[in-house]
Amino acid sequence: QVRLVESGGGLVQPGGSMRLSCAASGTIRRVDRMGWYRQAPGKERELVATITNGGSTNYADSVKGRFTISRDNAKNTVYLQMDSLKPEDTAVYYCNANIMATTGWGTRWGQGTQVTVSS
Repeated sequence: QVRLVESGGGLVQPGGSMRLSCAASGTIRRVDRMGWYRQAPGKERELVATITNGGSTNYADSVKGRFTISRDNAKNTVYLQMDSLKPEDTAVYYCNANIMATTGWGTRWGQGTQVTVSS
């Protein structure tokens, strides 16, 4: 069984920094694109950033210049470094990955981790 497990959420003050991690585990043959999405109360889930296994990245306009996505392919882990955080960044952050397991390709989601930006 393939799982994505996130860590690193919590409470941070405006202007602060936080790093999220997400590790894929299980019987994995290959991990392709990985990414982060977020969902604020009353809003739809939105893309934050994605990264291919070759290192190509894509960011939402709202986080460009403040957030950095990276990955460790040897550990099947993706990270999201968040700097200059704003109250509007408050949301549940979800990890996402396209994974080839023994059953074939599939899109997996993590359980979500709460990020709250508040003074």
